Amino acid sequence: MIAGPAREGLCLLQGMLVCGCCGRKLTVRYTGNGGLYPTYECNRARRDALTSKTCVSTKATPIDTAIGDRMLSAVTPVTIELALKALTALEERDRDIGAQWRRRIERARYEADLAERRYEAVDPANRLIAATLEGRWNEALQRVAELESELKSFERQTLRTVTADQKQQILALANNFPKLWIAPTTTPRDRKRMLRVLIKDITVSRGPDRHLKLQIRWQGGATETIDLLLPPRLPDAVRYPTDVVEQIKHLAEDHDDCEIAELLDGAGMKSATGKRFTAKMIQWVRFKHAIPALAPPTGTLSVRDIAQRYGINPSVIYYWIETGVIDAQRRKPGVPYAITLTDDADRDLRERIANSSRIKPSSRSVTVKGAV
Repeated sequence: MIAGPAREGLCLLQGMLVCGCCGRKLTVRYTGNGGLYPTYECNRARRDALTSKTCVSTKATPIDTAIGDRMLSAVTPVTIELALKALTALEERDRDIGAQWRRRIERARYEADLAERRYEAVDPANRLIAATLEGRWNEALQRVAELESELKSFERQTLRTVTADQKQQILALANNFPKLWIAPTTTPRDRKRMLRVLIKDITVSRGPDRHLKLQIRWQGGATETIDLLLPPRLPDAVRYPTDVVEQIKHLAEDHDDCEIAELLDGAGMKSATGKRFTAKMIQWVRFKHAIPALAPPTGTLSVRDIAQRYGINPSVIYYWIETGVIDAQRRKPGVPYAITLTDDADRDLRERIANSSRIKPSSRSVTVKGAV
């Protein structure tokens, strides 16, 4: 499969990627705000209703970076010098082959001259012999013409000739190639053209997990495979590691959310997005991993415990705390209330619920143990 011509666009490998699943070329799709995020994908089989899944779909930046780095490592003065030595050996081989062609032409010309002398020496009256010799002479001339045409074709297509000055320029280019590659004046189209000088095509195949296999086919016929690990997806990148979750779970036994955030910041730890921990972050982690908040002191009840005990809404409990009906304490703002409920307070609350026209206790009231 021949790579297409270098075109405009941000994607370095546009037209050079081949799907390792179906063998079709990967296309480019630009997504995001203004098409700033290019993606390589092969969805031809899905569009043709042959499958329900896309063969390959991956962001372009990791692949472009990997191939660009490999190209920079390939174009070095050492590799260019080895290539020039190989080219010199090929030049010598081509000269030897050309010399063999010329010797064959000289032999064919000698046979043509010999056939001409034989034809001129024959008696014209002997027409049969003259016609035979004339035919052999024509065949010898035709053979000379064929060999000369084959030699010209060989020299035009195969003969490799690089002057000494050109070789020095190529070595100098190898030293300046990294600067040329990253120069701001080098356009994406220029990089694509340079890439096509060395690489013929690249086959992309899915690997395990977030791995891709890139099989590079160089212009000289050599192949190599690069195992590329793609960056994690955004949800995986911002997900908290297991050790952080376990540490928060352990700290939640004796500390509230604010204290846990302060302790983690004091230890130099950062959130999944690289920011300082806050109480809301800790609260979110506890919610996602079902980590209970700091339990009230022994012998006290929380607002939820009281609400479940009488089968009423927790907002009624908060109202009673604000109005002083319930004596509740907490160490600092933002942490759960610790309520001590005496027998007299329990009777008073039950009477309030029974005499209130707006508070209707639930029939599924729960008796919570541990009240004082």
